[in-house]
Amino acid sequence: MAAGGSSVTASRPSSPATKPSRMARLRAATGTDGAWGIALSVACAVMLLLAFGGETLQQALRWSRSGLAAGEHWRWITGHLVHLDLAHALLNAAGLALVWALFARVYSPRRWLLIVVLGIAGIDLGLWWLSDIEWYVGLSGLLNTLAAAGIVREIIDGDRMAWVVGLLGLAKLVSENLSGPMPFMQPDIPVVLDAHLYGALVGMVCGLLLRRSAPIAP
Repeated sequence: MAAGGSSVTASRPSSPATKPSRMARLRAATGTDGAWGIALSVACAVMLLLAFGGETLQQALRWSRSGLAAGEHWRWITGHLVHLDLAHALLNAAGLALVWALFARVYSPRRWLLIVVLGIAGIDLGLWWLSDIEWYVGLSGLLNTLAAAGIVREIIDGDRMAWVVGLLGLAKLVSENLSGPMPFMQPDIPVVLDAHLYGALVGMVCGLLLRRSAPIAP
């Protein structure tokens, strides 16, 4: 007790805030932290696990015109998750991780889910009405949707690098539709270029109409 009856409170030095680790900062920068990382891991795990099911499972789940006509409506969705083999699944899982790292935080999870639903619907309807293919497997069409939605929104928000990425993506689409698959694609994997085109078109529309959900980094 001090003179005059007033109490004295001793102040303790505040401990310095703990800096996030380098790995934590990397996960945050690439959209693989917390729920974002869980979502990416689950998506990749589903694709890879289905790839181990072999040709029997692939034929039961792939997008099939005759199967859909017979009322096998699950194929509208599962056709985008199954792949020709493990190498095909790994290729698309790597593509998903890249798109995730570049654009995951552009939209909220709810808006990404809406983009995924619209992308699947647009690709499915395009293949059904505007194409004559009998069957289709793989995530590549939907990857074009996700990438296009992220690129267009980044361009609208003033990201100059997005212009470069967007022009490269546009050049890829034009080249594919004029000259066939890109030279670096695996020759033993048949590429359904229509799915890439329909997916990209849906993504562009989503990028134009859906506002950014996350703050723009300085």
